[in-house]
Amino acid sequence: MTTVRIPAGRPATEEEARAVQDELRARVVLDEPGPPPGTGRVTGVDVAYDDERDVVAAAAVVLDAASLDVVAEATAVGRVSFPYVPGLLAFREIPTVLAALDALPHDPGLVVCDGYGLAHPRRFGLASHLGVLTGLPTIGVAKNPFAFTYDDPDTPRGSTSPLRSGTEVVGRALRTRDAVKPVFVSVGHRVSLDNACAHTLALTPAYRLPETTRRADALCRRALRAAVGAGPERAVGGT
Repeated sequence: MTTVRIPAGRPATEEEARAVQDELRARVVLDEPGPPPGTGRVTGVDVAYDDERDVVAAAAVVLDAASLDVVAEATAVGRVSFPYVPGLLAFREIPTVLAALDALPHDPGLVVCDGYGLAHPRRFGLASHLGVLTGLPTIGVAKNPFAFTYDDPDTPRGSTSPLRSGTEVVGRALRTRDAVKPVFVSVGHRVSLDNACAHTLALTPAYRLPETTRRADALCRRALRAAVGAGPERAVGGT
């Protein structure tokens, strides 16, 4: 487990954080398809908080994309470095998530975030933020549609419908299990939306949520318990 210090030069105010988002958003790459589903490695990242102790734990779990077997995993624990502000959650999570990724012995390949990419009020959620900082292909697979609207997809697994902000399409609602609530997929960096949905289906052979998210969620919770004991915890998806 890696212990993370609060980074020097981090944004200290909402205005500074939004300025960083504006600068980094211009670097998002949207014209690459990304790696083919079922090939290479795919990595899930997730975080858990102990709000009473102001501690955040991050996990990165690398799977073989073909077999979905775990190849490597790493965790990092640090102090929360930014207050809770909707739309700016990435600033609370990025330092610890980056530390967990840096501790991996392998290239992570495609990174799947439990959260959002372009499906974000400022079109720059955690998946996009992480992708720009690392240069890795990233996607966001969220449990809920945040502030966006969608029509319910058809019942069969694989059915989709556009996730919209007004008339703008920011992602897709994707049915990963027959007749089960969809997940909400958005592009992060260097991956097309079609490919992001294909990866998500490849990662959900048995459950609604991707195996990457399920494994990373369990690991970050264990890391938090190891760091602070059996206190309150909260796992969240970043925006």
